[in-house]
Amino acid sequence: MDDRKRLLSRAAELAGEFLDGLPDRPVGPRVDLAALRSELNRPLADRGEDPRAVIEELATGVEQGLVGSAGPRYFGFVVGGGVPAALAADWLTSAWDQNAGLYALSPSAAVAEEVAAAWLIEIFGLPESSSVGFVTGATMANFTALAAARHAVLGRVGWNLEEDGLVGAPPIAVVVGEEAHVTIFASLQMLGLGRGRVHRVGADEQGRMRPDVLRETLARIDGPTIVCAQAGNVNTGAFDPLPEISAAIRERPNAWLHVDGAFGLWAAAVPDLRDRVAGLAEADSWTTDAHKWLNVPYDSGIVVVRDAVAHHAAMTLGAAYYVESAGGERDNYNWVPESSRRARGFAIYAALRSLGRSGLAQMIERCCSLARRMADQLGGADGVTILNDVVLNQVLVRFEPPDGGDADAFTRAVIAAVQADGTCWLGGTTWHGFTAMRISVSNWSTTQADAEISVEAILRLAREAAGAARATAG
Repeated sequence: MDDRKRLLSRAAELAGEFLDGLPDRPVGPRVDLAALRSELNRPLADRGEDPRAVIEELATGVEQGLVGSAGPRYFGFVVGGGVPAALAADWLTSAWDQNAGLYALSPSAAVAEEVAAAWLIEIFGLPESSSVGFVTGATMANFTALAAARHAVLGRVGWNLEEDGLVGAPPIAVVVGEEAHVTIFASLQMLGLGRGRVHRVGADEQGRMRPDVLRETLARIDGPTIVCAQAGNVNTGAFDPLPEISAAIRERPNAWLHVDGAFGLWAAAVPDLRDRVAGLAEADSWTTDAHKWLNVPYDSGIVVVRDAVAHHAAMTLGAAYYVESAGGERDNYNWVPESSRRARGFAIYAALRSLGRSGLAQMIERCCSLARRMADQLGGADGVTILNDVVLNQVLVRFEPPDGGDADAFTRAVIAAVQADGTCWLGGTTWHGFTAMRISVSNWSTTQADAEISVEAILRLAREAAGAARATAG
């Protein structure tokens, strides 16, 4: 027991040292692959090693390969950090080591998810009777929502999917926007609905689904239909026009509207951003990721379904040895694709309580404000163009070379230089055929100073790349 306490105390010290150093360490990894493999790859000994030595050597061995994605100047992908209460709760979750599948296995895990689910429904402004599942991330959240949709639309035409499968079932038409996220297609692939069978609806210049094209598409479709809309385009942050999409769906006798809101759904928590998600509550299912903008540790996808019966039917399973609840207690496995799983609700519960409504709104609004500020500062520089309307936390930046040459190649060179520099980290993307730098501001700890330091570094490296281009041309 004493050895375990000392080991956990040392682990806490190592974690604290890492977190304390996040604001100052290079944001990107600083490792050669061969060196990292050399540090970690060794023959597995027959006899176990001293636990403290294992932890010490693990911390040392991985140090150079750790990305500062939990820190304030990581703008790659859409990655949040971990607010202190959520991080602490996540540590306790590991120590408690609860199997959150059944109420009988962990009443506390069940009730924590029950309470957190009710808070989330209220924050998002969704129907009170909706059911909620806590999954690994946005991919499995979309999978779960679309599984519920598949059950519902087939059930309405008399097909028992869970008993009879998809063989011989009436075909389901799936309609997606041209800018639908890859996790939608991954979910369709796993659900047997196919990535290549979708009906794609054209998007406007910001990546928003066009309602007029949706109506034309729906007019050519008969039978069960699932429409996937988006709240927060992964490149521009733009929102599909949900009121118009919902109106088109209501005209069909057997259709389901799903909203993929991996990070954009959190706009509903901010009074000044709620206009972005107008019509949200008219959908049938919604997904988001708590790691992105609630800023809890990973393993925190969320799925919400209006039709709790369809959600339960699509996910639930049973076994003779299960001790299932009969008195209204929540059995968490009824709402997710897993049985044995981590108690995800504790970190979400802690984050929501520690932030409160106003704290959550302020955190999201601050990120959006910083994104706008970075866009204004970058866009004011010579040879720099902002490609999107900055309506949320996403900024697309394009750089023009001084000689009027290949802007795609030059933009890629600037991105690579920023990543190597280490002041901040951001990624690249292709937007409407153009290479662009993509900045995502999602971390609770990012300050105005972090944004300004990052902008200065980006512009400095762009100037250096321009100088190198001139020298090469000369």
